[in-house]
Amino acid sequence: MHYDQRVTKGKNKSLAPRLLLSMPQLHDPNFRRTVVLLCEHGEEGAFGLVLNRKTDTPVSSVVRLTPPVEVDNGLQLWIGGPVEPERGWILMGHEPADAESVEVCEGLYLSTSPNLLRRLLEDRPPDRTRLLTGYAGWGAGQLDAELSASAWLIADVQLDLIFDVKAAQMWETAIRRLGADPTLLQMSSGVH
Repeated sequence: MHYDQRVTKGKNKSLAPRLLLSMPQLHDPNFRRTVVLLCEHGEEGAFGLVLNRKTDTPVSSVVRLTPPVEVDNGLQLWIGGPVEPERGWILMGHEPADAESVEVCEGLYLSTSPNLLRRLLEDRPPDRTRLLTGYAGWGAGQLDAELSASAWLIADVQLDLIFDVKAAQMWETAIRRLGADPTLLQMSSGVH
Protein backbone atom coordinates (compact mmCIF):
# COMPACT_ATOMS: atom_id res chain seq x y z
CA MET A 1 0.00 0.00 0.00
CA HIS A 2 1.27 3.47 -0.86
CA TYR A 3 0.79 6.35 1.58
CA ASP A 4 0.20 9.58 -0.31
CA GLN A 5 2.12 12.66 0.79
CA ARG A 6 -0.79 15.05 0.26
CA VAL A 7 -3.84 15.63 2.37
CA THR A 8 -6.65 17.64 0.82
CA LYS A 9 -7.48 21.00 2.38
CA GLY A 10 -10.37 22.50 0.36
CA LYS A 11 -12.53 25.00 2.22
CA ASN A 12 -15.33 26.79 0.41
CA LYS A 13 -19.13 26.58 0.34
CA SER A 14 -19.10 23.10 1.76
CA LEU A 15 -21.10 20.56 3.72
CA ALA A 16 -17.84 19.20 5.12
CA PRO A 17 -17.05 18.13 7.69
CA ARG A 18 -20.17 16.01 8.18
CA LEU A 19 -21.19 12.38 8.18
CA LEU A 20 -23.07 10.94 5.22
CA LEU A 21 -25.37 8.00 6.02
CA SER A 22 -26.38 5.95 3.00
CA MET A 23 -30.04 5.42 2.29
CA PRO A 24 -31.51 2.11 1.02
CA GLN A 25 -31.93 3.46 -2.54
CA LEU A 26 -28.15 3.87 -2.89
CA HIS A 27 -27.52 0.65 -4.82
CA ASP A 28 -23.72 0.91 -5.14
CA PRO A 29 -22.42 -2.06 -3.06
CA ASN A 30 -19.43 0.06 -1.99
CA PHE A 31 -21.80 2.30 -0.04
CA ARG A 32 -24.57 0.00 1.19
CA ARG A 33 -25.24 0.82 4.86
CA THR A 34 -22.17 3.04 5.11
CA VAL A 35 -21.18 5.96 7.26
CA VAL A 36 -18.87 8.30 5.34
CA LEU A 37 -16.80 11.08 6.85
CA LEU A 38 -17.17 13.90 4.33
CA CYS A 39 -13.82 15.69 4.60
CA GLU A 40 -14.07 17.98 1.59
CA HIS A 41 -17.00 19.22 -0.50
CA GLY A 42 -17.00 21.98 -3.08
CA GLU A 43 -17.71 22.95 -6.66
CA GLU A 44 -15.01 20.63 -8.01
CA GLY A 45 -16.21 17.54 -6.16
CA ALA A 46 -16.07 15.84 -2.79
CA PHE A 47 -13.75 13.60 -0.79
CA GLY A 48 -14.66 11.31 2.09
CA LEU A 49 -13.73 8.17 3.97
CA VAL A 50 -16.02 5.22 4.64
CA LEU A 51 -15.82 4.63 8.39
CA ASN A 52 -17.54 1.29 8.93
CA ARG A 53 -15.76 -1.21 6.66
CA LYS A 54 -13.28 -3.00 8.92
CA THR A 55 -11.25 -5.84 7.43
CA ASP A 56 -9.55 -8.82 9.05
CA THR A 57 -6.28 -7.79 7.41
CA PRO A 58 -3.45 -6.69 9.70
CA VAL A 59 -1.99 -3.38 8.54
CA SER A 60 1.51 -4.84 8.94
CA SER A 61 0.78 -7.36 6.16
CA VAL A 62 0.01 -4.74 3.50
CA VAL A 63 2.14 -1.71 4.33
CA ARG A 64 5.52 -1.57 2.61
CA LEU A 65 8.02 0.64 4.39
CA THR A 66 11.80 0.78 4.02
CA PRO A 67 13.22 -0.60 6.20
CA PRO A 68 10.30 -3.00 6.73
CA VAL A 69 8.33 -3.15 9.96
CA GLU A 70 8.87 -6.60 11.47
CA VAL A 71 6.12 -6.63 14.10
CA ASP A 72 2.36 -7.01 14.01
CA ASN A 73 0.80 -4.95 16.77
CA GLY A 74 -2.76 -5.96 15.86
CA LEU A 75 -3.77 -2.77 14.05
CA GLN A 76 -6.41 -3.71 11.47
CA LEU A 77 -6.96 -2.22 8.03
CA TRP A 78 -10.23 -0.41 7.21
CA ILE A 79 -11.63 0.20 3.71
CA GLY A 80 -11.97 3.96 3.25
CA GLY A 81 -13.63 3.66 -0.15
CA PRO A 82 -13.34 2.23 -3.64
CA VAL A 83 -11.15 4.96 -5.18
CA GLU A 84 -7.38 4.40 -5.28
CA PRO A 85 -7.25 1.44 -2.87
CA GLU A 86 -3.44 1.67 -2.81
CA ARG A 87 -3.65 5.07 -1.09
CA GLY A 88 -3.61 5.11 2.70
CA TRP A 89 -4.97 7.46 5.33
CA ILE A 90 -4.40 7.72 9.07
CA LEU A 91 -7.45 8.97 10.97
CA MET A 92 -6.90 9.91 14.60
CA GLY A 93 -8.98 11.25 17.45
CA HIS A 94 -6.09 13.42 18.64
CA GLU A 95 -3.46 15.55 16.96
CA PRO A 96 -0.41 13.43 16.17
CA ALA A 97 2.88 14.65 17.61
CA ASP A 98 5.69 15.41 15.17
CA ALA A 99 3.65 14.54 12.06
CA GLU A 100 1.91 16.62 9.44
CA SER A 101 -1.85 16.35 9.67
CA VAL A 102 -5.02 18.22 8.81
CA GLU A 103 -7.71 18.88 11.40
CA VAL A 104 -10.92 17.63 9.74
CA CYS A 105 -12.97 19.00 12.61
CA GLU A 106 -12.43 19.55 16.31
CA GLY A 107 -10.69 16.48 17.71
CA LEU A 108 -10.36 14.61 14.39
CA TYR A 109 -7.13 14.57 12.36
CA LEU A 110 -6.14 13.08 9.01
CA SER A 111 -2.56 12.31 8.01
CA THR A 112 -0.59 10.50 5.33
CA SER A 113 2.77 10.77 7.13
CA PRO A 114 5.05 7.74 6.56
CA ASN A 115 6.87 8.57 9.81
CA LEU A 116 3.60 8.53 11.75
CA LEU A 117 2.65 5.27 10.04
CA ARG A 118 5.94 3.69 11.11
CA ARG A 119 5.44 4.83 14.72
CA LEU A 120 1.90 3.44 14.74
CA LEU A 121 3.11 0.07 13.45
CA GLU A 122 6.17 -0.23 15.68
CA ASP A 123 4.51 0.82 18.93
CA ARG A 124 1.14 0.27 20.51
CA PRO A 125 -1.15 2.57 18.51
CA PRO A 126 -3.11 5.10 20.54
CA ASP A 127 -6.82 4.63 21.03
CA ARG A 128 -8.96 6.27 18.37
CA THR A 129 -6.60 5.47 15.52
CA ARG A 130 -7.66 4.05 12.15
CA LEU A 131 -5.66 3.18 9.06
CA LEU A 132 -7.83 3.25 5.97
CA THR A 133 -7.15 2.32 2.38
CA GLY A 134 -8.84 4.04 -0.53
CA TYR A 135 -11.39 6.80 -0.33
CA ALA A 136 -14.80 7.90 -1.55
CA GLY A 137 -14.67 10.51 -4.28
CA TRP A 138 -17.31 12.41 -6.21
CA GLY A 139 -16.86 14.52 -9.33
CA ALA A 140 -18.23 18.04 -9.72
CA GLY A 141 -21.93 18.04 -8.82
CA GLN A 142 -22.12 14.26 -8.32
CA LEU A 143 -22.61 14.27 -4.55
CA ASP A 144 -25.05 17.18 -4.81
CA ALA A 145 -27.12 15.13 -7.29
CA GLU A 146 -27.07 12.13 -4.94
CA LEU A 147 -28.15 14.35 -2.03
CA SER A 148 -30.99 15.75 -4.17
CA ALA A 149 -32.07 12.16 -4.93
CA SER A 150 -32.20 11.45 -1.15
CA ALA A 151 -29.39 8.89 -1.38
CA TRP A 152 -27.72 10.21 1.79
CA LEU A 153 -28.74 11.53 5.18
CA ILE A 154 -26.46 14.16 6.70
CA ALA A 155 -25.36 14.09 10.34
CA ASP A 156 -22.89 15.98 12.49
CA VAL A 157 -19.52 14.36 13.15
CA GLN A 158 -19.54 12.45 16.43
CA LEU A 159 -16.20 11.12 17.60
CA ASP A 160 -17.72 8.44 19.81
CA LEU A 161 -19.70 7.10 16.85
CA ILE A 162 -16.55 6.95 14.71
CA PHE A 163 -14.23 5.33 17.24
CA ASP A 164 -16.33 3.66 19.94
CA VAL A 165 -19.27 2.06 18.10
CA LYS A 166 -18.57 -1.29 16.42
CA ALA A 167 -18.36 -1.11 12.64
CA ALA A 168 -21.33 -3.46 12.15
CA GLN A 169 -23.53 -1.23 14.33
CA MET A 170 -22.32 2.22 13.23
CA TRP A 171 -24.81 2.83 10.39
CA GLU A 172 -27.86 1.82 12.41
CA THR A 173 -26.64 3.75 15.48
CA ALA A 174 -26.09 6.88 13.39
CA ILE A 175 -29.57 6.64 11.83
CA ARG A 176 -31.17 6.15 15.25
CA ARG A 177 -29.29 9.17 16.62
CA LEU A 178 -31.05 11.23 13.96
CA GLY A 179 -34.34 10.06 15.45
CA ALA A 180 -35.19 7.64 12.64
CA ASP A 181 -35.87 3.91 12.67
CA PRO A 182 -33.59 2.28 10.04
CA THR A 183 -36.21 -0.41 9.34
CA LEU A 184 -38.70 2.27 8.31
CA LEU A 185 -36.49 4.10 5.82
CA GLN A 186 -38.35 4.31 2.53
CA MET A 187 -37.02 3.19 -0.78
CA SER A 188 -37.32 5.53 -3.73
CA SER A 189 -35.86 5.31 -7.21
CA GLY A 190 -32.30 4.03 -7.10
CA VAL A 191 -29.10 6.02 -7.28
CA HIS A 192 -26.00 4.52 -8.97
